[in-house]
Amino acid sequence: MKRNKSKDKVLEELKKVPIIQVACEKTGISRNTFYRWKKEIKSFSKEVDKSMEEGVALMNDITESQLLSMIKDRDFRAISFWLRHRNDNYKNKIEVTTKEDFEELSPSQINVVKQALKLAKMTQIKSIKNINKKYESNNK
Repeated sequence: MKRNKSKDKVLEELKKVPIIQVACEKTGISRNTFYRWKKEIKSFSKEVDKSMEEGVALMNDITESQLLSMIKDRDFRAISFWLRHRNDNYKNKIEVTTKEDFEELSPSQINVVKQALKLAKMTQIKSIKNINKKYESNNK
């Protein structure tokens, strides 16, 4: 009986905060016990997955609410984040076009593509750092 109550408590905690370590600490159950139950009891494993999904959905709602509050407070980073992730005009894009009759890339062509992607990523990271520096210096 105690075992079922413990499982139910863990599931409830996962619905609030979808982090296994936190749920185990709050319910006094070891991680080893949790993972043993998850491995041995299929119904528990399915319930864990469902509880985790609910917890993630709750955290997403809370996080989005906080983000909207930051946007209302005119936080540039929050505004930029929202636009880059919600508006196609502000997303970072890489456009690749090709002929319809697809040919396999040679090893040297594959290396060129990999290098281009690495350089694009480095450029993006540098651009973001520069924007953040400008923002921070303007708000001092």
